Amino acid sequence: MLSLSFTAIAVMGMVFVGVAFYVPFYSSTMDTVSSAHRQVLEQINLNLEDTLASIRRVSDWVYFSDIKKSAPGESIARDMYTLYDVNRDRIVSISAFTDDGKVLASAPLSVKKPFVRPEEQEWFVSAPVDNFYISGPHVQNLFMDSDNKYNWVVSVSRRIEVVSNGFRENGVLLVDMNFSGIEETCRRAALGETGYVYIIDAGGDLIFHPKQQNIYAGQAAENNLAAASYAEGVTRRETFEGQDRLVTVKVVGYTGWKIVGVSYVSEVAPYTRVMLFVVFVLLFGIGFMLLINLLVSAYIATPINRLEKSVRDLSHGGADGSVAAAGPAEVRSLAAEIDNLLDQRRNLMNAVLKEQDLKRKSELNALQAQINPHFLYNALDSIAWVIQDGEIKSAIDLITALSRLFRISISKGRTIISVADELEHARNYLTIQSVRFKGRFGYTFSVTDEARACATIKLIVQPIVENCINHGMEFMDGDGMITVEADVDGDGLFIRVRDNGMGMPEETAQRLLSSPAPANPGTVAAGSGIGLYNVQERIRIYFGAEYGLSICSEPDEGTEVTIRLPARRYEPGAGD
Repeated sequence: MLSLSFTAIAVMGMVFVGVAFYVPFYSSTMDTVSSAHRQVLEQINLNLEDTLASIRRVSDWVYFSDIKKSAPGESIARDMYTLYDVNRDRIVSISAFTDDGKVLASAPLSVKKPFVRPEEQEWFVSAPVDNFYISGPHVQNLFMDSDNKYNWVVSVSRRIEVVSNGFRENGVLLVDMNFSGIEETCRRAALGETGYVYIIDAGGDLIFHPKQQNIYAGQAAENNLAAASYAEGVTRRETFEGQDRLVTVKVVGYTGWKIVGVSYVSEVAPYTRVMLFVVFVLLFGIGFMLLINLLVSAYIATPINRLEKSVRDLSHGGADGSVAAAGPAEVRSLAAEIDNLLDQRRNLMNAVLKEQDLKRKSELNALQAQINPHFLYNALDSIAWVIQDGEIKSAIDLITALSRLFRISISKGRTIISVADELEHARNYLTIQSVRFKGRFGYTFSVTDEARACATIKLIVQPIVENCINHGMEFMDGDGMITVEADVDGDGLFIRVRDNGMGMPEETAQRLLSSPAPANPGTVAAGSGIGLYNVQERIRIYFGAEYGLSICSEPDEGTEVTIRLPARRYEPGAGD
């Protein structure tokens, strides 16, 4: 921790210095790149605007100087030819059409293809009045060409008014601009070694791209839709297809087109060199500081590490009860103090264990002593009554049951007994009580052999049976029934005591398990003083909080108490 802390502090300082150096350099580099981008895009924009302006001037000349000033029946094709010859490096053709698509005049080609309908094409439909419509690039396909040439053009169209056969009618003037000039201007732009320029319309659709055919074929891709939303003149950094790029946008006037310049961050030479230098210095500094800190902290930390290992071994019970005492005086002093604490802890633990053992035995003795004197008196009275009636065999059975009851209750001071003995204790109790209550209830036992062989703490079933008699059988008249069942399910032992008595509300059942019974047996006229709460607590003390009692009862429906214990085979002598 010492070496890592020192190294972390040193690294944070180096990173802070590096960032403080890098941020202004990065900002300066981006400003330089952005300025270079804007200059290139501005030059392309000037070329495009100059070309478009010349096309608009040609259109204005043809319309205002030829078409509007020509006499009825006078041909305007000759002036179109003249203008075409002067601007043939920029213009593919000049044409005028009526509203129904009829060719009024055209240069240099004049024979329209028979199946072409100009009035249905986008440039014709979208041509405005007193303004220009500029289309995207497309193949010129209006006129027959003896050379079978197919030129890519950008159409500039406008609505016009012409005089034909003595009548005024509307039409469209079309000037097809050679797209190769735009393409060549964009291809000549230099943005780094592999940077490039492309053009999109206002919606982001491609007008020109150096890889346009590959993009249409699905062999390449471009982030053109995102570029359509970028602000003009701001160089933006983006990641596209795993490459870090710088993108600048310039809007072309009159068209809504956007010129997009793309260059790659990895080709910005100063930025790349500085990044490599910063990374190298950072890695070297981290390695050097880590080595120095390891050497320095090893001298300080090694004794502490030994002490920590000794304490950890002690906490896992894997040491001989002492800690390593070596190194500086402070570490040795700390080890001596820990040894003293360990001695005190051992003494305290031994004292607590002895106290808990004595407490457990005293609690058991107290529970055993809580056999209610009223029960003994009533049992002896019942025996005397049976003898007076001359039922000697019944008296013998009662005396036998009473002796077995006390024998199992004492069980030579053992806490853990077998389920068979615990249920025998409950059976003897029921035998005595059934005589006392003169056949008011009956009882049955259903116990599996596997459950009989399991271990339990004693005196947990009899208090439940006693509650069944005192509270469930109070108003029964010969039809009461108490059922005791025991079985094993998985790793759990379940003992169920069920009666068909009066039952109780759910809140009463919960209170029996959450509140201790009165400490003085004499306060409960007909109880043993060993309440369900006490049984619950004893089970949890011995076996854990996941074990104990649960009560299922409803008024007039009877009550079922379930004891859940771990299914452990009884071994004589265990738990004594």
